[in-house]
Amino acid sequence: MKYTILGKNNKIVYIEVEDVLITDGQSALDLIANVQYEKDCNRIILDKKAISEDFFRLSTGIAGEVLQKFINFHTKLAIIGDFSKCTGKSLQDFIYECNKGKDIFFVDSLEQALERLA
Repeated sequence: MKYTILGKNNKIVYIEVEDVLITDGQSALDLIANVQYEKDCNRIILDKKAISEDFFRLSTGIAGEVLQKFINFHTKLAIIGDFSKCTGKSLQDFIYECNKGKDIFFVDSLEQALERLA
């Protein structure tokens, strides 16, 4: 796992991993705690591949559980990936609604992630 601190005045952590990092609410909570206490940051950028595919199947409930942890612990999250291939209407609506908010973002690039979290 590689941590890169980004942003000018706002500390943002970009976490690069090869394996899946978030599989459920507990793994999300572990990540939040590590970033907040070790890096003193509450803004995280992850690549889509760091999140279990089950997260993107809304019927599993994992997305709601995971994102609620980020909200509860006042941690903003940007997920980088190609979401244009998400075919399910429910998932498209979910991503659209998240992107309208202030805490969770699904974006195409690192630049967009930094812009949303700044």
